[in-house]
Amino acid sequence: MNKFNDELQARMEELLERKKADLLTPEEIIALEEIGELDRIFTHINAMLVAQHND
Repeated sequence: MNKFNDELQARMEELLERKKADLLTPEEIIALEEIGELDRIFTHINAMLVAQHND
């Protein structure tokens, strides 16, 4: 799982750098949005797991 997260993080950082330089292709714009959505989902799941663990 960490490798997957590390790869997603690296890809997200790469895309964000390209976005800053205004170099994103339409496909990369979609990829960045999808990775952002996955990040939100993982954050939500992790928060739920922490809450369950603390109960």
